[in-house]
Amino acid sequence: MLIRPTSEPWLRDAVIAGGGVPVDDHSQAQAAIWRGSDHERLERILAASPDITWVQLGAAGTDAWAKTGLFDDGRTWTSAKGAYSEAVAEHALSLLLALLRDIPRFAAATAWQPQSGRTLFDRTVLVLGAEGGIGREFIRLLAPFRSRVLAGARDSVRDAQSGETLDLMTALAIADATVIATPLTDATRGLIGREQFAAMQPTAVVVNIARGAVIDTAALVDALRERRIAAAGIDVTDPEPLPEGHPLWGLENCLITPHTANTLEMLGPQFARRVAENLRRFVSGLPLVGVVDATKGY
Repeated sequence: MLIRPTSEPWLRDAVIAGGGVPVDDHSQAQAAIWRGSDHERLERILAASPDITWVQLGAAGTDAWAKTGLFDDGRTWTSAKGAYSEAVAEHALSLLLALLRDIPRFAAATAWQPQSGRTLFDRTVLVLGAEGGIGREFIRLLAPFRSRVLAGARDSVRDAQSGETLDLMTALAIADATVIATPLTDATRGLIGREQFAAMQPTAVVVNIARGAVIDTAALVDALRERRIAAAGIDVTDPEPLPEGHPLWGLENCLITPHTANTLEMLGPQFARRVAENLRRFVSGLPLVGVVDATKGY
């Protein structure tokens, strides 16, 4: 298996653990791991490597890759979707609890503040992207809080308890919190904008650990400034990195983390497990985990 653009020892160990053999010559490879973002370099390697039938990407999100057309080359492509679910879902829960407990305001204070804060117990939580690995893991983490979960998939929202189907605007109107874990596609770009913020309760909080462009940034700034919603916790932004001086930095009801839901320290062991698992499946002729659907782009 070819490992590019770099071949860390832990990744070579993962290949061996999965029953594969790391190779440095692309002409000897039947599969490849690509952890970088340079799709043009990868395309050149693949053009010279007809025996490579499977490519494992290191990222969970593939929106940038989908634009290149590489997913239509006849190979099997797998992303790391689902591999990082636990770490990212944990971060989403951290942001949600911090917002409900008014931590951003307290953390910025330099004097004793009036009491405020709410509990997550028995709240209604809308999870957009509930069918994905992160969404499913986040819903599992909500179980001890007796949350009413509204599970948003591609076409509808379903009440996980009653089975009732809702439209998105109705779900936004009754949710105490909206957590965004959906992939970025043409359909989800700008999914949460002015109309959606207007539908939310003024006490609602929003968490985004998906992609920044799922939210209309200008609409988010206005919603927070005008207190149309109570607060937002975002690990991803549009643009990203968020520039110095951007209005979001100055809002006390906005908690921003710099895309740290899954740090490099956390990522390695998780990705190594995915590589080993998929190699075992590849060698045995079994279906791979995290296969990219070229028609959807993820």
